[in-house]
Amino acid sequence: MIDRYQYVTLLASLTYPIIVYFLLSAGGLVILVAFMGCYAVLKENRILLVFYIFLLVLIFLIEAMVGILAYIYEENVQTELEMNLNHTFLTYYKVDDDKTAAVDFLQENFHCCGAVSFTDWKYSQWLQDEVTDNKVPDSCCKTVSDRCGTSDHPSNINYGGCLHRMAIHMEDHLFILSAVGLGICVLQIIGIILACKLYFKLKNLDLVEDNHLDRAAFL
Repeated sequence: MIDRYQYVTLLASLTYPIIVYFLLSAGGLVILVAFMGCYAVLKENRILLVFYIFLLVLIFLIEAMVGILAYIYEENVQTELEMNLNHTFLTYYKVDDDKTAAVDFLQENFHCCGAVSFTDWKYSQWLQDEVTDNKVPDSCCKTVSDRCGTSDHPSNINYGGCLHRMAIHMEDHLFILSAVGLGICVLQIIGIILACKLYFKLKNLDLVEDNHLDRAAFL
């Protein structure tokens, strides 16, 4: 979330932050559930063990949902960016502080300019509303400095657009989230099976112990 925070504000949907926050929540829940499982086994407490199994199922569902959602969104992120990124660049640059910072961060780090091309900027709200000598934002420059965007010569600025590069970057990261979510949820299945086996073993031991007590009482 921290690594991609700057880019998230440029996305039209909330799918990406939802995926990440759900995975973080599942990770936090795993830590608590692990302590509960250890305590339940130590005390041989079947009630706690049932609750532990229930929480493992819940974590499994969250991680499976995250994995599937990340996989689906990975297929659609290119289309979403094609539909919205250029509009975001042209409409909100120097209007919305968060989006302005995100655009500058993106252009500097990806060495790109504009959503599709550097020529996009001539249609921006920023150049129409402000009196400036800049033809593109300073973050488009190969070497960023104050008012370096006054020249759009290829020796001065990056000509390539950010859309394709950002799409590839997001797709790679969503693939990781999908693999992590689906991979870890498989491990939860093993945990659920072992916890169920332990539950029934403790139940059988309790039944055997009760039978011994009944016989002793009868005798």
